Amino acid sequence: FCALLLLGGKDGLYAVLLYLMMGAVGLPVFSGFAGGVGYMLGPTGGYMLGFLLTCLLYWLCEPIWKSFPERNALRRLRFPVLAAGLLLCSLAGTLWFISVMSARGTDYDFVAALGLCVFPFLLPDAAKLVLAGVLCDRVGKRLRPEQ
Repeated sequence: FCALLLLGGKDGLYAVLLYLMMGAVGLPVFSGFAGGVGYMLGPTGGYMLGFLLTCLLYWLCEPIWKSFPERNALRRLRFPVLAAGLLLCSLAGTLWFISVMSARGTDYDFVAALGLCVFPFLLPDAAKLVLAGVLCDRVGKRLRPEQ
């Protein structure tokens, strides 16, 4: 969220790609200080794909809110777009999880996978989105004082 809010869609996408490439070559940037392609292809790898989808959605929506003459359009529209990106990330991650676990011989239906992988994280993810908004507003004002 912070990469997108501070850098914008295009540069935020590049930042997330760099993060994923660092993890792919084995740097311990993922949860539990893990890294490597094997980790990325594991049950939670779909959420990493979801990060990219969130960035793409944000980038695609930027021209829409930048076309508004009102400066506050960005403020009002970026959070619904990020929330939609979070849902897209959760969907991609959950479908990936079901696929990987099925290949490993453990079948989950969609609702059970949501109960395991998404529902417990809804409130923490919403808190992260709000916190990112507050932090990035303050940091962004210092980085771009002319706005």
